[in-house]
Amino acid sequence: MKTFTNKEISELEHIYKINLINSATGFKSANLIGSVSASGTTNVSIFSSVVHFGSAPPLLGMVFRPTTVARHTYDNIKENGYYSINHIYKSIVKDAHHTSAKYPADVSEFDKTNLEEEYKTNSNIPFVKGAPVQLLMKYVNEYKIEENGTILMLGEIQKLYIKEDIIEPNGFINLAKAEVVAINGLDSYAETKVLERLHYQRPKQDNT
Repeated sequence: MKTFTNKEISELEHIYKINLINSATGFKSANLIGSVSASGTTNVSIFSSVVHFGSAPPLLGMVFRPTTVARHTYDNIKENGYYSINHIYKSIVKDAHHTSAKYPADVSEFDKTNLEEEYKTNSNIPFVKGAPVQLLMKYVNEYKIEENGTILMLGEIQKLYIKEDIIEPNGFINLAKAEVVAINGLDSYAETKVLERLHYQRPKQDNT
């Protein structure tokens, strides 16, 4: 196996290094974050850092890069307090990926892609139409990571919208059935397939 020391990693060519480290973590969730500015401009942006932080209360976290440059999604969430999380599925991958392009704050990525806005009752937060799993989130807190200036933002699920045919009797959401994709690195998208579901594990009993 090829070995990279910490020092060697720090000296790698920039693009090679970010590709290497971003893909070393394995497959990540692929989501579109929907938000709206105080002036009413909608925003939709791809994130691969959404992670579960607990079920009671239902908390999800996501990571923002340093706010030394414009971060429209971050600004919109701080202004509005609410946002949406939408799972990316196979047929919208190219449009979802394009939302990583850096448009001005007064330009909506919905207008630059074939992604369509969808609104729920009594909410001005845009969801991505057709997404098999959609979550309305409320900002809870944030934590600055001192080591590199990134921000971990926590949000609480307010409403959860799921296509009925992908919810199994025990509450499990079968994302593979909905053709939800995963991200490897920064720009590689993978289809998912359920290999097996295993039972809750308990310690093995000593047979001696």
